[in-house]
Amino acid sequence: MFNLNDIIRPNVLKMKAYSSARDEFKGSASIFLDANENNLGSLAGEKYNRYPDPHQKKLKARIAEIKGVQPEQIFLGNGSDEAIDLLFRMVCRPGQDSMLHLPPTYGMYEVSANLNEVALQAVQLTGEYQIPVEEVLLNVKPTTKIIFICSPNNPTGNLIETESIEDILRAFNGLVVVDEAYIDFADARSWTSRLQEFPNLVVLQTFSKAWGMAGLRLGLAFASKDIISVLDKIKPPYNINEATQELALQALERGEALKDMIEEIVQERELLLEALPDLPAVEHVYASDANFILVKVTDPNGMYNYLLDKGIVVRNRSSLPGCEGCLRISVGTLEENQRLLQAIAEFK
Repeated sequence: MFNLNDIIRPNVLKMKAYSSARDEFKGSASIFLDANENNLGSLAGEKYNRYPDPHQKKLKARIAEIKGVQPEQIFLGNGSDEAIDLLFRMVCRPGQDSMLHLPPTYGMYEVSANLNEVALQAVQLTGEYQIPVEEVLLNVKPTTKIIFICSPNNPTGNLIETESIEDILRAFNGLVVVDEAYIDFADARSWTSRLQEFPNLVVLQTFSKAWGMAGLRLGLAFASKDIISVLDKIKPPYNINEATQELALQALERGEALKDMIEEIVQERELLLEALPDLPAVEHVYASDANFILVKVTDPNGMYNYLLDKGIVVRNRSSLPGCEGCLRISVGTLEENQRLLQAIAEFK
């Protein structure tokens, strides 16, 4: 039976959150002399001389409406990387505890684990880039506090089978983090719809991909109210700036534009999936549920450098176990994709 208090670090359980000036203030006022701000104004524009809402109440309320969750089930971070880092700090004792991930996968799980002195456990995905559930559960130790599952997976692009994630959620008494950075491009239901069913589930999403807001750095974590309350306790007080909160609220009102963008990206993805296998230098094209495609080519290093010379930047993933010979190619605009296909066709 999962019990959150059994896995939270003892020092985190005992600590008190930083109390900011805006946390202590209640009610309305016209003169603010509590936060050592510059009351003359800001050289960056109106309102930016004031600290932002540390709890992002308006933004969370709107996200909750759209996602069908409670505001208390939402954590907002400086990119989803902040949420990943805080999850380690929340439950993993440095030098004592461990995490389990499923390579080839997103590299920041490993980076954050190393930064927090958390031991790495790796179970390779199968040849079909799915989870070998029995092997995962056999590798779980008493010190294993988090399992990271990326779905759709980066860099392979595929969704992870629902049944496999369910089996791990039911069997593992630690946090299971399902990273859904690319879920908007997939024909699948988000795991946010099952938060009530699994108290150890954490779902990561981002505004960087489908929403096209990578430059604003806004990530999301969805979980039980208990998990979110701990993340809120240990985060920096003003981790989401005012401009990001304002622009995100504006973007959330453009649901139809988001839908149109996603449809266009998916359409371009399907055209690339159809065209790439016919090119001589391409050995295999993997199915994708994301906004990128993993492509196995005859000469990955040569192809990568050749495309660079053509002014086209892709990601060389050929050094990753399970991705030998592969490049990861983001879906671009119609014109960009045509230039890419033409360049690969001319590669010798």
